[in-house]
Amino acid sequence: MANILVVDDELGIRDLLCEILNDEGHTVEVAENAAQARAARLRERPDLVLLDIWMPDTDGVTLLKEWSAAGVLTMPVIMMSGHATIDTAVEATRIGALAFLEKPITMQKLLKAVEQGLARGSLRKLTTPAPGLQARMGLTVEAAADLPVSLLATVPDAGPQVTQHFMLDKPLREGRDEYEKAYFEFHLFKENGSMTRVAEKTGLERTHLYRKLKQLGVDLTRKRS
Repeated sequence: MANILVVDDELGIRDLLCEILNDEGHTVEVAENAAQARAARLRERPDLVLLDIWMPDTDGVTLLKEWSAAGVLTMPVIMMSGHATIDTAVEATRIGALAFLEKPITMQKLLKAVEQGLARGSLRKLTTPAPGLQARMGLTVEAAADLPVSLLATVPDAGPQVTQHFMLDKPLREGRDEYEKAYFEFHLFKENGSMTRVAEKTGLERTHLYRKLKQLGVDLTRKRS
């Protein structure tokens, strides 16, 4: 799950977004102004920021410019506003914002934007070469982030070597489910199908573990031979 920073001067908006994102399993940090947002970005190093445009001290676009100029705009930023003009939204996107959400924000639009933002952030981290190599390859950051990527995981000591490919160029929820299924199947194999030991290893209660395995379609009859 991701670490998400919500920056908004309205308490009701902060509480609502925090509740929705917590229910999705994310860790949420909140800030009510630019000063708190700066501190939270340094302290928490968020995977994604939801940033309100109109705030009393420093507006969101100015803060976005500040992060961009300082070279610290390394995380996806989604702007939010109920009063912004098209020009403001275009300016924020030009500076580096990934998307713009108009208030009132529906849960469906919020979760879709967050999912896309996190997927984009993951691709950027995994596909952007080191600066020297990137220059030799002739790739811009944007071009590198758009490369198709797969993650290769090798399961050790499982008899014959088992390799699992995870395609990263897909919706976050779909990719996460594939990884979680392989993760639990691996631990079930190692623990010879013992739900008690798997629960201890993964830090889940047995009832939650059963529900999770059923949801992911894990075959509970498979045991280590």
